[in-house]
Amino acid sequence: MERKEFISSLGIILLALPKFGQAQPIQPEKLFFKDDGSIPNSKFPVLVYRDVFEERGKAGALWLEQKFASNNWTNSWRDGVYPYHHYHSTSHEVLGVYSGRVLLHLGGEQGKKVKVSAGDILVIPAGVGHKNLDSDELGVVGAYPEGRSWDLLRGREGERPKADQNIAAVPIPATDPLLGNNDGLPTIWK
Repeated sequence: MERKEFISSLGIILLALPKFGQAQPIQPEKLFFKDDGSIPNSKFPVLVYRDVFEERGKAGALWLEQKFASNNWTNSWRDGVYPYHHYHSTSHEVLGVYSGRVLLHLGGEQGKKVKVSAGDILVIPAGVGHKNLDSDELGVVGAYPEGRSWDLLRGREGERPKADQNIAAVPIPATDPLLGNNDGLPTIWK
């Protein structure tokens, strides 16, 4: 191999390094949703980390559970996302996609449709609606800061103002479920 070809192939290899190997910090997408009358949503943005881990299937699920637990996001489960608008008023939630893909409707009927797939992680503030519109071979790990208990509300009459009071009482987590305590959520939601 000539020197020019070697340097060219080395450049391709460097471009293929995982995001954790890069010097630049990982920056999530930030999605904001306003109260739509039924779904309260939040003043804090949903954080979407794209393609931030490589493991898939059972190994990916285990990696997510361990990563989340190492950052004090526990009470985890493996499953999918409900096919109806819902939110949690007693806890924030993280969803890590370890297989497949999903089209989520975030923020209620007036919200936004967001495609996520294996390798993506979403941090959903208490009160933000989410719904599975369409998925294929979806596998998700969910968890909660400090293992908080969660409720399941659907934007029905009579849920508020109690849901609003619950949401206001949920503390900002000390850690980001992916990045820990020095980056991500603690600096964005402050």
